[in-house]
Amino acid sequence: MPDHTDPGDSALLTTGYRRILALTVPALGVLAAEPLYLLVDTAVVGHLGAVALGGLALGAAIVSLVVAPATFLEYGTTGRAARLHGAGRRRDAVSEGVQATWLALGAGAVLLAAGELLAGRLIGALAGGTTEVRTGAETWLRIALIGLPGVLVSMAGNGWMRGVQETRRPLVIVLGANLLSAGLSPLLVYAAHLGLRGSAIANVVAQVVAMTLFLRALAKEGAKEGAPLRPQWTIIRRQLVVGRDLFLRTAVFELNFLVAAAVAARMGAAQIAAHQIGMQLWSFLALVLDAYAIAAQSLVGAALGADRASDARRVAWRVTRLGTATGAVFAALLVAGWYVVPALFTSDAHVQAQAHVVWPWLAAMQPLGGAVFALDGVLIGAGDVGFMRTVTAVAGLGGFLPVTVLTATLGWGLGGIWAGLTLFVVLRLAGMIWRVNGSRWSLSGAG
Repeated sequence: MPDHTDPGDSALLTTGYRRILALTVPALGVLAAEPLYLLVDTAVVGHLGAVALGGLALGAAIVSLVVAPATFLEYGTTGRAARLHGAGRRRDAVSEGVQATWLALGAGAVLLAAGELLAGRLIGALAGGTTEVRTGAETWLRIALIGLPGVLVSMAGNGWMRGVQETRRPLVIVLGANLLSAGLSPLLVYAAHLGLRGSAIANVVAQVVAMTLFLRALAKEGAKEGAPLRPQWTIIRRQLVVGRDLFLRTAVFELNFLVAAAVAARMGAAQIAAHQIGMQLWSFLALVLDAYAIAAQSLVGAALGADRASDARRVAWRVTRLGTATGAVFAALLVAGWYVVPALFTSDAHVQAQAHVVWPWLAAMQPLGGAVFALDGVLIGAGDVGFMRTVTAVAGLGGFLPVTVLTATLGWGLGGIWAGLTLFVVLRLAGMIWRVNGSRWSLSGAG
């Protein structure tokens, strides 16, 4: 079947602010849906008390750890599909999505089995001697793990759709699934008296619904473009090569976040509960800001695929300016909500007091994070994931992790953990700016 996209198409390769925002706004809805559901869920569980909220924090940290290695299904697929789309090869771009989905199904089954086998040990390692928190966390985790294949298939679906600059369909799928679960969560937790188990069940519902809809969309697109639906090992091997560096980068993230959660857990129930509130807000705002990165991935990849490196560089600095400005707005809102926002998540005075320790760091990071996340998208779209791996490892293992370990040793409290996270963002930003100022990242071609 012939390709339908002309690489010279002006709509495909437009790099102005209007085009960036046209891709950013729907992507924002997709990115915000999952963390928004988690924020709602955190608020629902938070009113069960500090022990229940601590259990959710530890369980969620393990799920994040298990899912993290598979993020290449989303980001790696976007970069490869975008270059092919920019070169006028939509059929091949869709084929990237098919093979990423096969990888997602296989990896999801393996991770589910491994997670259930190791759930008790992992929670025990994080919870230490806090038995009540440990029991709740393990209950939540064993149910939540059932949704892992759905999470991975959704990643692959988002990846190929973003690559072909299709951002509205993922919005409908992800937002619909998560709105369903956001409504179920309080019903199951309170009305059905399931507590933490109700939270986990609502989570699984969203993931299964989203997986089903993404599989349906891929089957229809594959039939339309004539893309084969069987596994193609040559493409899968190439995806795994790209995935290697993204996996190592993500592993550094998760190692640092896991150590931070373990250190906070050993400070007490109030500290780990406040850390959970802060991390959910940080993750939510980071993913909102990451909407600019999604636009960058699509536009940079398409521009380089069409041999238009100057357009790729133009996108890079435009999304960086937009990300920084939006981060500054978030910082101002966090400062204004200093007392109000923590109270939305918990009525426990001790947890609120610990949240106020986190707040200055959380607000200060937003403009810096906006620039970092935008530049992440630029380098992913360019396929420069090897550099991303290296700069993340340096910032995490040389900045965030040492500060977190010193916090545990010297008793700096939650402020020490969040100072480490801020240093992590600053070091990554410095490395990204240095890289994008050069030209090695902007090599043209479909790849």
